[in-house]
Amino acid sequence: MVIETHKQQLAKAFHDTQSFKWDLGIGFTLASGLKSPFYVDCRSLMAHPGSRRLVASLAYESLRPVELNCLGGLEIGAISIATSISDFAFSAQPARTWRTFVVRKQAKDHGLGKLIEGSFQPGDRAIILDDVLTSGGSLLKAVAAAREASLIVTHALVIVDRKEQDGRKKVEAEGLTLLSLLTIDDLTRTQPSPS
Repeated sequence: MVIETHKQQLAKAFHDTQSFKWDLGIGFTLASGLKSPFYVDCRSLMAHPGSRRLVASLAYESLRPVELNCLGGLEIGAISIATSISDFAFSAQPARTWRTFVVRKQAKDHGLGKLIEGSFQPGDRAIILDDVLTSGGSLLKAVAAAREASLIVTHALVIVDRKEQDGRKKVEAEGLTLLSLLTIDDLTRTQPSPS
């Protein structure tokens, strides 16, 4: 099956680009301040064109049955993800024209003072993207901003679900269907021992 093959290739790409590390002893400090044995660096992964194409292809297949007009998420991580998916979808068969937007961490204090930049209209069906799901905090912040801007948000998509801190449960509690391209299990299976 093509999707399974692409998932395996994407998991391998995390290792090839050194975008995944694990250490069962010392671990890594997360943005929340908590420790985890896993380090997942999607910004590094998305710096590689082959990896971006795998992410875009898998996301396109996951999102094809979902009715949507635009996709985006919190700066900076979601920008390359949204752009890659949108570009891939536009040239895929069947082609989709999914516009993109980005949610700022805080509204600009100059110009129009926007919190969300990009192409969207009130009432658009939007998918919120994030690179990694841990607690769900950044994803839910983007969902709240999108809903505040009158976007209809029923789905979210992440590259990797870390399966930690009840992230999936928190996201689903907000009435969202969560799609993940990979889980932490996919990454540890590809590299069976910590490095």
